[in-house]
Amino acid sequence: MAGVTDLPFRQLCRQLGAGLTVSEMITSDTRLWKSRKSQQRLIHKDEPSPRSVQIAGSIPEMMADAAQQNVELGAEIIDINMGCPAKKVCKRAAGSALLQDETLVAEILTAVVSAVNVPVTLKIRTGWDEQNRNALNIARIAEDAGIQALAVHGRTRACRFKGQAEYDTIAEVVQQISIPVFANGDIQTPQQAKQVLDHTGAAAIMIGRAAQGNPWIFNEINHYLAHGKIPNKPNNEELITVISQHIQAIHKHYGEYLGLRIARKHVGWYVSSLPNGEAFRKYFNQLEDPCKQIQSLQHFFEADNNNWDQAA
Repeated sequence: MAGVTDLPFRQLCRQLGAGLTVSEMITSDTRLWKSRKSQQRLIHKDEPSPRSVQIAGSIPEMMADAAQQNVELGAEIIDINMGCPAKKVCKRAAGSALLQDETLVAEILTAVVSAVNVPVTLKIRTGWDEQNRNALNIARIAEDAGIQALAVHGRTRACRFKGQAEYDTIAEVVQQISIPVFANGDIQTPQQAKQVLDHTGAAAIMIGRAAQGNPWIFNEINHYLAHGKIPNKPNNEELITVISQHIQAIHKHYGEYLGLRIARKHVGWYVSSLPNGEAFRKYFNQLEDPCKQIQSLQHFFEADNNNWDQAA
């Protein structure tokens, strides 16, 4: 979710019912923190508590130092990424590549937990590949090291995001350790959220891709779990308000040049399933003025959405 779960998006998800959000993944190599991208990912002010910051790396001492510095910058939880399947992360022996080396996993977790006085959590996958599902071993190592909560994505690293997530391994992890486990993978509806919670016995669920263009999913899941009913979809007025505020927050966070461009992908997700959404997306992507972006969104949702084929 790097490039998605930035500060504006995290604030929006919390506003719409997410119990906890986690920052974009930050490298543990603090020498690289001077880049524009890292500087923006290290901003935690104005974010509701608890502020969880995710770090990635493969050298225990560097991970411990990165954890300490993030706590000094306002992190209230340190989350360690051992689940990312991206090649550029794994080729550095970080992310889910670490699942191949249980000894190194233990060294990293122990070093980070010992370095900070805030809770440390961990994100993993079920294993490296289908022949090497070692999530249970990693979970026991994590618990012994002092990890406070464990998120498990129901795929191996080799699966990346292909096929369907499996939850049996997550259920086994839940049964065998005492720390909270968060189930993750392919949860796109309130009904699926309940099914996964019931099947795994997990303490919570983690939503990723399903929130892109639909941050209302958190309130929908909360309502369904509490009342057994799915709430009404947001009306056009709410859509205009929420999406406009989100895009304005993006402009403020990134500045005009980057803000315009980052807004485009989020708006593309928002309108992807709407009538004439593709035509509007093409039109929106041509706009070079922040005010015009906001005005076009208001026009799109206030109108019948029938004229964007011509506008694009």
